[in-house]
Amino acid sequence: MLIVMRHGATEQEITRVVGVIRDLGYEARLMPGAQRTAVGLVGNDGRVDASRLEGLPGVQEVIQVTKPYKQVSREWQPEPTVVRLPGGATVGGSEVVVMAGPCSVESERQILESARQVKEAGAVILRGGAWKPRTSPYSFQGLGKPALKLLAKARDEVGILVCTEAMDPEGVGWVAEVADIIQIGARNMQNFSLLKAAGRSKKPVLLKRGMSATIEELLLSAEYLLAEGNHDVILCERGVRSFDTATRNLFDISAIPVVHKLSHLPIIADPSHGTGLRDKVIPMARAAVAAGADGIMVEVHPNPDAALSDGAQTLFPDQFAQLMREVRAIAEVIGRRVAEPASVGA
Repeated sequence: MLIVMRHGATEQEITRVVGVIRDLGYEARLMPGAQRTAVGLVGNDGRVDASRLEGLPGVQEVIQVTKPYKQVSREWQPEPTVVRLPGGATVGGSEVVVMAGPCSVESERQILESARQVKEAGAVILRGGAWKPRTSPYSFQGLGKPALKLLAKARDEVGILVCTEAMDPEGVGWVAEVADIIQIGARNMQNFSLLKAAGRSKKPVLLKRGMSATIEELLLSAEYLLAEGNHDVILCERGVRSFDTATRNLFDISAIPVVHKLSHLPIIADPSHGTGLRDKVIPMARAAVAAGADGIMVEVHPNPDAALSDGAQTLFPDQFAQLMREVRAIAEVIGRRVAEPASVGA
């Protein structure tokens, strides 16, 4: 971190900056210049609050020389993180993992049928929401805790891993009892109490990018999880808000290689929420795999026209089978392969 003093800053003001840095437990290094003086803060471990220095008299600006996040960065860990799941499945290695299923759990028949269909087509992980944070309070909000029992039944009977969303710190414990992956949704990306609870859960966490979040903000949210001791974190690009109404969101494909450059954490892509349109899901899934995504998350329903949430972006089972064939071919071209499902038990 570099603290740049104003032109004409007094010796007293510079001394005060040095003193604050030392009080914070770091080394201060003076760098006198022809026009102004800068003070280097040496040993920044990511816990320095820049606002403590920005408001001091004589300070013009504070420049972050290193990234504000630490443990998620390539500087901290050069090698990619590989998240290991039950049954031998991995996220972040040479394989591309596919998560698929309905937006929300609606009934026992629906979730069991969905689980069988997506596994048969090649999905490794069943996704399905027990709780659904919706923009309108009058939209279907999910079945809640009864849905967790249905997901557990699908896991046992079909032999497929489960990913579902926790909405609050209390719900983390309930979800952790059933799910192989705890999802933190886009609307909760900066719910810091939820992130801390998920970080303490000792279960892999899927962290979705917020609807208006920068990549740096996504990585800082992931830092909360790692700071609590949970290193099994999977990031997810699911589209950000844009001025264009042609699609539901702007699906930021470039986020995939950007994150891979900045962070060792794996990143998957969600073309269903990224576009909001069924006919755009397959081409964007192909593009995400080609861009290097470590996996994709796709919404699939036995009868999307009857889905209680997000039916317009949900694939029919035959469309999902087509997607799987096409992403397998693309993965092979870039030297990877799509992970095959393996039976798992509770």
